[in-house]
Amino acid sequence: MTSSSPTAPLTTIGFDADDTLWQNEQFFRLTEQRLADLLADHAREGDVKARLLEAERRNLGLYGFGIKGFVLSMVETALDVTEGRAPGSVISEILAAGREMLAHPIEILPHAHETLDRLASDYRLVLITKGDLFDQERKLAQSGLAGYFDAVEIVSDKSAGTYDRIFSRHGDGPERSMMVGNSLKSDIVPAIEAGGWGVYVPHDLTWVLEHVEPPRSARRFHEIGDLGELPALVAGLG
Repeated sequence: MTSSSPTAPLTTIGFDADDTLWQNEQFFRLTEQRLADLLADHAREGDVKARLLEAERRNLGLYGFGIKGFVLSMVETALDVTEGRAPGSVISEILAAGREMLAHPIEILPHAHETLDRLASDYRLVLITKGDLFDQERKLAQSGLAGYFDAVEIVSDKSAGTYDRIFSRHGDGPERSMMVGNSLKSDIVPAIEAGGWGVYVPHDLTWVLEHVEPPRSARRFHEIGDLGELPALVAGLG
């Protein structure tokens, strides 16, 4: 990890979007269950879900993160489970489920509005999110939160290099920046590796491919129960 002073003045705060500012994973879980129900005559629920996860893992490098890649992985899973004999009605149901996900209203998580409002006057706020460009732009526009952010970055992946680039472009470098999010793998660990603070806000549902161990020995790692605790944490950094 990059060595950095824990007392360097903070000027810029990055926020993840999905399951940090608004609900997201719950809609994937519901649609995953819908797929398992559609294929119940061909395989057990657990087998369908395991094969879907395998397909998602294989396809991340091709399709990236987001609903469209998820739908393609569901179609692939249906063909796999039925040995290529999935009826057209099943494929149609999968496509319909994807369209419903893409049109689902945004559900803002508790404390998001008031926390951004309290921090926006004193810090540069940057939204940093993975996923499909159109879908993420839609969700941000519908959320009512866009006005709080000085910049928005929709990226294909999140790495230490990603945070170094973004915080250098929109702030004073990663050493004076913080990343806030629900994914240890994507939001917290790479931000700390880049030299910034990482504030973990656990969510009840986090995709299994985003799970890693918390970097508890890192000086710039913090964990809070919800976004409402963030302003006090930031104030306490000095």
